[in-house]
Amino acid sequence: MWKLACVIVTTLTFTLRAYAQGNAPEPEGFRTDNYRAPVPATLADARVLATEEAEAIWRAGAATFIDVLPHPPKPQSLPAGTIWREKPRLNIPGSVWLPDTGYGTLAAATEDYLRHGLARASGGNNAKLLVIYCQADCWMSWNAAKRALSYGYPNVAWYPEGTDGWLRANLPVAESQPEPRAGEEESSPR
Repeated sequence: MWKLACVIVTTLTFTLRAYAQGNAPEPEGFRTDNYRAPVPATLADARVLATEEAEAIWRAGAATFIDVLPHPPKPQSLPAGTIWREKPRLNIPGSVWLPDTGYGTLAAATEDYLRHGLARASGGNNAKLLVIYCQADCWMSWNAAKRALSYGYPNVAWYPEGTDGWLRANLPVAESQPEPRAGEEESSPR
């Protein structure tokens, strides 16, 4: 009984400390709602990167960076004939953008898109370092990194500050286009 009480107190202490520091505890599964909220400081079996570490890896060309920020859809309520211009996605130069792959629950087609995107990004080498990111306090990158681990990629790094931390450090960004989905031509505009 004493051991159980100690475990409960330790768990509660860790959870309260994580919340006090602005970090959420790691859930057992994927986060399925409120994606823009404080994230954990950890991701089991993944390396968690600070901006300085992510920059060093990027400058060395030692990994493939994968952006999972969702792609904003064209508003359906636009009047006919309205010209709509997408806001460009600025991400870490050289990144592979796999939008919409960080949700907690993925449709089969989106999960297939993620699997194929990771295979292309890794060049078929499951041991290649993959750095997965989105924005600060965004569970999308946490979910996608956890999912990559579940697919058998053992060398996953999660960069929780994402483009927000990258921009705060005055590091370069580049305009990006999403990786094409099955049946899309590489040059087709979105």
